[in-house]
Amino acid sequence: MDQLRAMEIFVEVARQRSFSAAARRLGMSRALVSKHVLQLEAKLNARLLHRSTREVSLTDAGQAYLEPCAAAVRQAQEAAQAVAQGGDELTGTLRIQAPSSFGVTWLADALARFSLPHPRLAPLLHVDDALLDPIGHGFDLTIRVGGIPDSRALAIRPLAPCHAVLCAAPSYLAQHGTPAEPEDLHAHRCLHFSHLTDGTAWHFEREGERRTVSVAAGFTSNNGLVLQHAALQGLGIVYSTTFLAWRELQAGTLVPVLPDWQLPLNHLSALYPASGRPSPKVRALIDFLVAEYQPVPPWDLLLQTRQAPSA
Repeated sequence: MDQLRAMEIFVEVARQRSFSAAARRLGMSRALVSKHVLQLEAKLNARLLHRSTREVSLTDAGQAYLEPCAAAVRQAQEAAQAVAQGGDELTGTLRIQAPSSFGVTWLADALARFSLPHPRLAPLLHVDDALLDPIGHGFDLTIRVGGIPDSRALAIRPLAPCHAVLCAAPSYLAQHGTPAEPEDLHAHRCLHFSHLTDGTAWHFEREGERRTVSVAAGFTSNNGLVLQHAALQGLGIVYSTTFLAWRELQAGTLVPVLPDWQLPLNHLSALYPASGRPSPKVRALIDFLVAEYQPVPPWDLLLQTRQAPSA
């Protein structure tokens, strides 16, 4: 038995929760995938998977084995790539997960520019606003806005501050009035991002004074771009971020609401498996993003920029 190959197959079955799906991903027959996993279980003298007609799930032993197994497979693959490339060239697949709004508006462009000097590098960017388990889903690097898991299995590197902002279309404020205090939001239609940590409790701070308002969400989505489009149509007041709304704020198609009050500061962070050193391609991408987004992220610089008066 090729134990490393069997470990790789087990990790894929665990991620896909299906022998058939893993077989398709690996380009193998289902029978051969099952055979490798059975051989690995026999080698370890432990049952790793519960099998049913609907789904495959991990046993307690399988759950304990998955993380170190995935780390060992990843390190072996990276070692092989390092030998193959024999220099500074970055090669192979780089699996990245990011929130959809940030992935579309900022990361896709940065990732393309990062990849240009590395023709043998194959980035795989998965955009999803769900808080996916980076290790369980096999990502080399995960970009998060807030929502950092409490896990010793993950290393975290801050990339940039992420400023939240309330804003609305001028047409909405002209029709419904402009809130002067956080409590005034009770009388307004609020567009709510469903992944906020405290739900519909919006927190405000000004000169040491703190207030919390539980808003009535008149429109909810797990995607910031959806909410921004709704706000641009004059639907209500949106809880957004400067990386998403800078262009509209600069153009005046959205205007700040309660600008004297600060919303909680989040951070844009890079997460990667803490076991072993990050691979050269992960380190290189993180360093590239740090250079892109620090000390002041470009969206905040652009928001501060004002059109020069015409002559």
